[in-house]
Parts: sequence; C-alpha cells; structure tokens
Amino acid sequence: MWTLKAWQGRFVPHPLPPHERLRHYAGWCDAVEGNTTFYATPARETVASWARQTDPGFRFVVKLPRTVTHERRLADADEPLRAFLDAVEPLGPRAHALWVQLPGSFGPDDVPVLARFLRRLPAAHRYAVEVRHPDFFADPRAARRLEAALGTVDAEWIPFDTTAFFASPPASDAEREAWVKKPRLPPRTRALTARPIVRYLGRDDTARTVEGWRRWVEVTAGWLREGRSPTVFVHTPDNADAPALARRFHEEVRARVPGLAPLPDPIPAEPLTLF
Repeated sequence: MWTLKAWQGRFVPHPLPPHERLRHYAGWCDAVEGNTTFYATPARETVASWARQTDPGFRFVVKLPRTVTHERRLADADEPLRAFLDAVEPLGPRAHALWVQLPGSFGPDDVPVLARFLRRLPAAHRYAVEVRHPDFFADPRAARRLEAALGTVDAEWIPFDTTAFFASPPASDAEREAWVKKPRLPPRTRALTARPIVRYLGRDDTARTVEGWRRWVEVTAGWLREGRSPTVFVHTPDNADAPALARRFHEEVRARVPGLAPLPDPIPAEPLTLF
C-alpha cells in the first residue's frame, strides 16, 4: 500500500527508492494492511527490510495467502502456510495480527474447518478473521458459532464496513470499480478481544467519508476507554488521501480520549529550503 503512485510527491518524496517508501509512510500512520501477501508470499529478506524501516511498535496486519484461504479453503495447506509463517517471522513484534480473509462462499457450515485450522496455528501469533458470507451477519446462531470458534484461540473478527460507500450510487471511475468488487454487509461493532481491528471504506468525497465514520469514532473511543487497543484502517475507492484521512480519524478519536498518543510527525515529502 505504501507504494501507491498517488502518494508520491504528496505523502512520500518522489523519486524515492522502494526500500525507503515504507519508512516515509510510517511517518504518517503507525499501522498498515499487508494486502500484497495475499497474492504472493514475499521473500524473507523483503520482510526483513520492512522491519528495518519501522519501529518495533509499528503494526502490520498481514493477510494469509489466497492459496491457503481461497484455493485450499484452509485444508491441506500446510506447505504454503509454513512458507508464509517463515517469511513474516522477521517482523517480530510488528506482526500485530495475521489476517485470515475468507471468501464469500465460506459460510456457517464451514466453521468447523476454520476452528480446526485456527487450533493448529502457532500460538506465537495473534489472528484476526474476516468473513463475507451474509449468513454470519443475518443469522445470530451462525454469528455465535463463529465467535465460539474464534474465542478458542482469542482471534478477532474483522468487520469491513462498506455501508457509507454503498449509501448512494458511484460517482467516479474508482467508485464504479469498487462498486462491483466490495462486499455489501451490515456493520458490526462488537469486539471479541483486546485488539479489535476495523476496515472502513468511505467515498472519494472527503465529507461523505468523514460523515460515514462517525460511528467508528465513538466505537473506537469506547474501546480505548475499556482498555482495548484498536487498529482502524481508513480506505476510499482511490485511496489517494488515505494517510491524511487516517490522521484525521485519529485526531477525532483523540479529541474524545485525550490520553491517546498522537501519531508521529511525517517526514517532509519535499526538502526544506530557506526561500
């Protein structure tokens, strides 16, 4: 995510070597979604470079490969899973959670498969699961079954809130593309663990994005008051302003929870001059 072209020259300098971009992103935000690992397991040295560019307190939420979650559906996936776990080991404490994103066809009848898979995972990591089958949101019994499976290993349920995005028809090319790709699911604000994770998708219009996240500002502030340590990812269809929006969200939460530490000061995207 930190290599997004739209951020170059705005949030990170341009030109900037790829091995420096994450360091500059980490000046804006203290967490990142590791989405590229879904498509290919990175080399261990690549992951080690991510660790070198970030402080130990930086949070990676790293997605398991699609070979494990979508192609093999959590069964007979020992080899690609071992390769993935070995690759992300250099992150050390930065591996905030390993993210198990499941396909929309993975439904309540598949919960026993998920439960067996989670029980076999190494206890050294924390895990968070994102489901997209509508029955988990519409059927309380299905939700309880999933929560019980997650609870056996203290795994979190990641909500992906797209309600603000789908509130009205798309108005840009990026929104039209997201319109056919993103799931339409009810919002969920229940945390299962001390480290809840939220994914929020707004609109390319900043005002509508901010209006749509009001619920999450209050929920996040409440979690902090309870002693939890939430991680919130703010997306828009084009993600052009995502770092600035994430900082704005953080400041709105901080206004309600003054003890929340500020985000780091960004590294200037342009060199400072005297004139």
